[in-house]
Amino acid sequence: MAAGKGRSAPIAEQLADLIGRQIAEGVYRDGDKLPSLRELAQLHRYAKNTVVAAFDLLVSRGIVEPRRGSGFYVLGPARSARRPDEDAGQLGRAMDIVWLMREQLKTPPDGVAVGDGFPPVDWLADMRLDRYHQKVVRTGLGALFRYGNRYGYAPLRDSLVRKLGDFGLRSTPGQLVLTQGANEAMDLVIRYFVPPGATVLVDEPGYYPLFGKLRLAGAHIVGVPRLADGPDTVALQALLTRHRPRLFFTQSLAHNPTGSDLSEAKAREVLQLAERHNLLIVEDDPLADFKPTSAVRLSTLDQLERTLYIGSFSKSFSAALRVGFIACNGALASDLADLKALIHVSGSEYCERMVDVMLREGHYERHLVRLRRRLGQATAQALDWLDAQGCEVFARSPQSLYLWVAFPGVPDSLELARQLAARHVGMAPGRIFHVDPSALSRWSRCNAGALPDARFQAAMAQVLARRA
Repeated sequence: MAAGKGRSAPIAEQLADLIGRQIAEGVYRDGDKLPSLRELAQLHRYAKNTVVAAFDLLVSRGIVEPRRGSGFYVLGPARSARRPDEDAGQLGRAMDIVWLMREQLKTPPDGVAVGDGFPPVDWLADMRLDRYHQKVVRTGLGALFRYGNRYGYAPLRDSLVRKLGDFGLRSTPGQLVLTQGANEAMDLVIRYFVPPGATVLVDEPGYYPLFGKLRLAGAHIVGVPRLADGPDTVALQALLTRHRPRLFFTQSLAHNPTGSDLSEAKAREVLQLAERHNLLIVEDDPLADFKPTSAVRLSTLDQLERTLYIGSFSKSFSAALRVGFIACNGALASDLADLKALIHVSGSEYCERMVDVMLREGHYERHLVRLRRRLGQATAQALDWLDAQGCEVFARSPQSLYLWVAFPGVPDSLELARQLAARHVGMAPGRIFHVDPSALSRWSRCNAGALPDARFQAAMAQVLARRA
């Protein structure tokens, strides 16, 4: 099967080049619908997957655009030069992000996901879900056939109060709303606070699925430059004065994509600006379990006065469980729980019970020790290799799943990603993490757990040698 994929990749590129030349020569004009996947497969006698790969290449080159349920259309020079959200509706703008998300999840079975957002599977394997199933069922079989509490499973909220207390964040069960992962938590906050046309601040570079959610809500997104020690507070102050936004979404620790951590001095500056400008800060902390409990968090310093804290177990337990939470003041928590009930009725009590059992087991603490040790070792090994290649690394946390890397002689990380994709290496080019994804970027998000893979290092050596 691997050999077959190796043969099909050049064919897909040849087909993409052929269609690209036809567009350039005027065979297809701006706005024309291209032949369907089936028509092209029959015409050229190619496998459908090969044609799909060719269209994906054309989309990534900015030559064509997918329209959901309709097909692929030529994106001429006049249109591709415009900002992508000038003509599209809210769903269309969000679908740009959906396409990027889909591409990030398309790693071949025999590929290396260097741009992956998750830790290696073997790091999580010791938290086997089958080990806890019987305990979950014994905690209340009857309740598992009904909807749960609007706030979420009460014992898990009790466990989270203790967990947050370890960070120094004081809370009560009535200040916690369980959600289906951190992404639903962000969605609830956006629905509650962001009317169409509202200005919202985000980290830049930052978490691109959040950008898609905000575009879907019709928000005006403004990026706050991220520095190695946190947000650029000079830029933040100017943006607050100019736009008077209500919300700022940020990640204090293990920032995605830069891997940077917030310093205490910078955290206090941000909170002072928030108080002065009546700003609410939404702090997303998906990698909390990978960091020391003493690490600086805005919510810990602020104690949920002007902050909302979002957590998740997707990275440390399993993304399949889809359990996250919001911590905020009690009145807001009640409103968000009502909103959650209106939209989703309730969360998955089975999954919430599963996480609670896992948290209460003594094995959880040992799991965290192993996670942090593995991440520290992987980070050190990855940094050694990157330094040996002459790479520039944006931030150097001793424990960082994400490394923001500029490879030598690579002005455009998207082109690097294309070249490595042909060698079955999945990268995360920097431009997808910007508010304007068409902006040129030399940076790539790299997964510290995947960088030591010999297959990636060999593929990178080949690509860089061709550039020399």
